[in-house]
Amino acid sequence: MKIVCSFEKPALYFDNPVSVIVCSSFEDVPRSFEKIEEALAQGLYIAGFFSYELGYAFEDKFSSYPLNGFPLIYAGCYRKSQQYKNQLVADSHSSKRENLRFNISKEKYFEHIDIIRSYLQSGDVYQITYCLKILFDFKGNAYDLYQKLFNVQPVPYAALIETDQYSIASLSPELFLYKKGSSILSKPMKGTWQRGDTILSDIIARHQFYHDEKNRAENVMITDLLRNDLGRIGKNIHVPRLYEITPYKTLFQMTSTVAADVAPNISIYNLFKSLFPSGSVTGAPKIRAMEIIHELEREPRNIYTGAIGYIKPNKDLFINIPIRTAMIDRINGKGEMGIGGGIVWDSTAEGEWAEGILKARFFTDSV
Repeated sequence: MKIVCSFEKPALYFDNPVSVIVCSSFEDVPRSFEKIEEALAQGLYIAGFFSYELGYAFEDKFSSYPLNGFPLIYAGCYRKSQQYKNQLVADSHSSKRENLRFNISKEKYFEHIDIIRSYLQSGDVYQITYCLKILFDFKGNAYDLYQKLFNVQPVPYAALIETDQYSIASLSPELFLYKKGSSILSKPMKGTWQRGDTILSDIIARHQFYHDEKNRAENVMITDLLRNDLGRIGKNIHVPRLYEITPYKTLFQMTSTVAADVAPNISIYNLFKSLFPSGSVTGAPKIRAMEIIHELEREPRNIYTGAIGYIKPNKDLFINIPIRTAMIDRINGKGEMGIGGGIVWDSTAEGEWAEGILKARFFTDSV
């Protein structure tokens, strides 16, 4: 199991794990977190991924949800981290994506948006983050794919994972958790806007985005949800930044920062139980939103909207949310990448579909 986490400079590289913690059932989740704690106590680093469906393990009402065999937790235990110096560069510098298609039709997508709007109208939820997938066939080197995608759209929380079965290229612009000592923060992302074609139109687009009521409403709802979740385990909850606009090559994204103070040696299980999955990838209120997501999406998200990152022996950690993330099954050459968006009452099916296409351009335009 090899992992590159390009969350800071220099990027960190993990290879040759002492052991690998793999969990594929709800029953094994508590013991898997115990193994993580034992490894940290032995001075080992933990690096790997947590699938979205791990979140079902923290609520009894989800215990009957079926799983498809994809790991809930896949984490290596490493003696040390290294600076990444192109250790994953392979002899073959090529990759090919073919037969790109959505996992559902546009008509079915529109139908699901109408159903979500009915839930919003009845007051069941205030927002739903609804997702679909791009499916594709893959040949070649996952590192080449990772580099091509990063060159198209550099992001602050990129990661590459190679296991015996899966290659995961995460070009994520979203931070799930960063903890150092007793300080912890999350940067929920909600809000997307297309960039302008000229310098002037780009400035105007950014101004329009910053003041757009719909995007602000989406963002502040999830920011409040994260404030509530962090309040379960921390104190001094505060929002140092709200409605922060970040430019990427094809779009602007809106993020806010929620911070808190926690016990430096906080249980990793309690941390995940309180915060995972992030409210930015579910909607609000979180539990009801997850029920509706399960009802409509009808297939597991797997790595998409889960978590990728590392935990140091002193329990400092750095973890992204794997959006803009391609996962490839190395055995059958099949790949998938999720696309999602926050649906609120004034969302339209056509507008959300167009936003999804915009978010996927970094992947589709390079084919």
